[in-house]
Amino acid sequence: MKDFDALRTVLELEKIEDNLYRGLSYRTPWGRVFGGQVLAQSIHAAQLTTPDDRLLHSMHAYFLLAGDIDLPIVYDVERVRDGGSYTTRRVKAIQKGRPIFTMEASFQKPEGGFSHRERMPDVPPPEGLKSDREIGDELKEQAPEIYRVTRLERPIECRPTDGAALYTGNNVQARQHIWIKALGTLPDSDRMHQVALAYVSDYNLLATALLPHRLELEGAKPFLASLDHAMWFHQPFRMDDWMLYSIESPSAGSARGFSRGSLFTRDGTLVASVAQEGLIRISR
Repeated sequence: MKDFDALRTVLELEKIEDNLYRGLSYRTPWGRVFGGQVLAQSIHAAQLTTPDDRLLHSMHAYFLLAGDIDLPIVYDVERVRDGGSYTTRRVKAIQKGRPIFTMEASFQKPEGGFSHRERMPDVPPPEGLKSDREIGDELKEQAPEIYRVTRLERPIECRPTDGAALYTGNNVQARQHIWIKALGTLPDSDRMHQVALAYVSDYNLLATALLPHRLELEGAKPFLASLDHAMWFHQPFRMDDWMLYSIESPSAGSARGFSRGSLFTRDGTLVASVAQEGLIRISR
């Protein structure tokens, strides 16, 4: 998937019946349904049952079963509540008659109020930084796994602020800052930009939990799988402009890693927050 035009094709849903939609899957190189895709399609299904003037402000989801990439996914939307200011939806993603993913989402009618926001970390701007693909090219011999990962086609460009040191340095903290930007242009729809961000929010979260354990991972093959995912949308934004994805992992243990992220626009405005816990198992 080389850009967001290709992604929009994947995210399109077919209406089967009232509150029932069907979507297809992007064929990932690793042969499993990408979690960000199910997140994005579930949000889109919920959006299709809500008024256009109501924007998603929070969602909480659980990944229950691995999705079959060869089968369509049915999205069953339950209209939990339609209030004067807030709308609540519950979505089940279903394959073979069983839920593989569940989500609760809350939408809000635009409303004013007092505000404050966390400040963006002091990091270098994206101009002049190398993309992860360029870093992977440089590390082809030294770190072939990094090179392989950066060959994957994604609808987004990533520029880590720490460059190659993030992948090769010693005593790396469980923290990274990555400038992200959609490849291509998105429509002037706040709802579509939220769907796009949900898709890319699943990148790099669990990978951040692995950063301090590079020596332990030598000769090992980690198995990563998202267990749950939560997002809060604070302000409108555009995915086709640079955004900073600031991620940290405060805890890992019991074969699980927990990570949280903050997303800032280029001018330093905090526009979204993310949290995820995932399964991390190591095979030798």
